[in-house]
Amino acid sequence: MNCYVDIHTHHPTGQHIEPRGVGIHPWDAERYASCELLLGDEATTAELIGEIGLDFACGVDRQLQEQVFRQQLLIAERLQKPVVLHCVKAFEPMMNILSEHKLRAVIFHGFIGSAEQAQRALDRGYFLSFGVNVLRSPKSIKALNICPLEQMFVESDESLIPIAEIYAEIACLRGVDVAVLAAKTEENYKRIFDR
Repeated sequence: MNCYVDIHTHHPTGQHIEPRGVGIHPWDAERYASCELLLGDEATTAELIGEIGLDFACGVDRQLQEQVFRQQLLIAERLQKPVVLHCVKAFEPMMNILSEHKLRAVIFHGFIGSAEQAQRALDRGYFLSFGVNVLRSPKSIKALNICPLEQMFVESDESLIPIAEIYAEIACLRGVDVAVLAAKTEENYKRIFDR
């Protein structure tokens, strides 16, 4: 069995490269006043900070989401940890906030944005991670097709579909061999995490 990088999963198998993250999801922003207290030592031992971000489609106050997001970006910046981002209907505010920070690496998880949004993120050197949701969106398939393999990750997120199947689907959409895609995402992982 091949080993794949699954950059963001809620169902780790231990059979693949599955970096452990810690963070406050925007849906949970109301429950936490101080990220530092919540994340504490976990932030230093985790491989990344995430899933963090902004979700303007949920009912959580936008200003509070931005405050919690900024606090976590400061932690990631201080600890030099990559961040995995959740971004829903908040691309512009997120890009503005990100421009205020010098982050080790930025990964937009479950990217289903437009090709234009993808290009803006890619132009800043950010990474895009694609999962099963990209398969349902012609707009997102365009984004997938403009994303260089050197800035791409693949993820299972909450899906129970095996990561190998997700790699196969994405490789097919890109017109590349699955082994090439797997090798590139592993190179990206090693580059970001100094492995």
